[in-house]
Amino acid sequence: MQASARLLLCSALCATSTATVAQSSVTLYGIIDTGIEYVSHANAAGDHLFRMPGVTGELPSRWGLRGAEDLGGGYSAVFTLESGFNTRGGDLGQGGRLFGRQAFVGVKSPYGTVAFGRQYTMTYLALLSADIIGPDIYGLGSMDAYVPNARADNSVTYLGTFSGVTLGAGYSFGRDSAGTGNSPGQGTCAGSVPGTPTQCRDWSVMLKYDAPFFGVAASYEEQRGGTNAAANFFDGVTPTVLTSAADKDVRAQVNGYAKFGDAKIGAGWLNRRVTTDSAAVPDVRSNLFFVGASYFVTPAFLMDGEVYRIVNNEHDTRATMGTLRTTYLLSKRTAVYAQGSYLANSAKARYSVSGGGGGTTPAAGAGQTGVMLGVRHMF
Repeated sequence: MQASARLLLCSALCATSTATVAQSSVTLYGIIDTGIEYVSHANAAGDHLFRMPGVTGELPSRWGLRGAEDLGGGYSAVFTLESGFNTRGGDLGQGGRLFGRQAFVGVKSPYGTVAFGRQYTMTYLALLSADIIGPDIYGLGSMDAYVPNARADNSVTYLGTFSGVTLGAGYSFGRDSAGTGNSPGQGTCAGSVPGTPTQCRDWSVMLKYDAPFFGVAASYEEQRGGTNAAANFFDGVTPTVLTSAADKDVRAQVNGYAKFGDAKIGAGWLNRRVTTDSAAVPDVRSNLFFVGASYFVTPAFLMDGEVYRIVNNEHDTRATMGTLRTTYLLSKRTAVYAQGSYLANSAKARYSVSGGGGGTTPAAGAGQTGVMLGVRHMF
């Protein structure tokens, strides 16, 4: 009887262990993307450049771990650890952080997901469906490099979708806890700061609706200033310093998309306002517009493109950029692509066509052409 009891107990424990394992999952995933790029007028002297870009091609390279554990009753624990890296040299992105793209843990329920850690803000999440080219080397990030890198440390987020309506909100106690530069153009703002609860704070909200053939979205994000914080408009003008907790860098957007069989169009408007509490530092605003389209010529051949226009009246800078891209799917995981873009600057503007790692700022008023041939593998 004792042997039988031990056998039954062992069987029960084994069954329990098996059930527990079956309710948990961890996924390893990633993207490796690089190629060769040509950029004209890549410096003030007008010289051209051939290089292997360090930041992105069609998509930024990364690897990550994503996991979930069923807690019962419709609840589950979730986590993501995601590391960005530069394929040309193998070095870490996001200021050398091990998990600089994402690092969070949370609880998912029928009422939405609450998560804690380093996460995307609602500015980035609201753009995902309407921005056709996305975080491409010749994408929206060429005119506002923060947007495809919109992340915050020390953040608490909520995301919930109900009958096609997605509600999102995020609050960061200090958006750059590592002090290595949270996202391009922001300087450093290493909150939280004792005695100054608003210094380096970030909060954002999103409202989104997705139907089978169309969708619309809106978001609002406010960043507060702090020691060494800045606001770069990426037009060649010296960044605005935001050293006071009362200083604000605000982005608001509306966008939408529609699908027609194998075709999709998307468009949007992103308004940015930088205000300070110093009379000596003028407020600055910009308006960024985009419209794009994609079409699957065959199940393996995709053509897409997008046009961007940015206007900054206070800096007297403007630019228009157009990008055309073709992608051929060799398999479900591997693709080759060719893409080209031209950016036209106004007389005082120095926007760069390439978001491939800097070092390609033209002379004021100079136009730029960017061309890239690359390969992308997903796992």
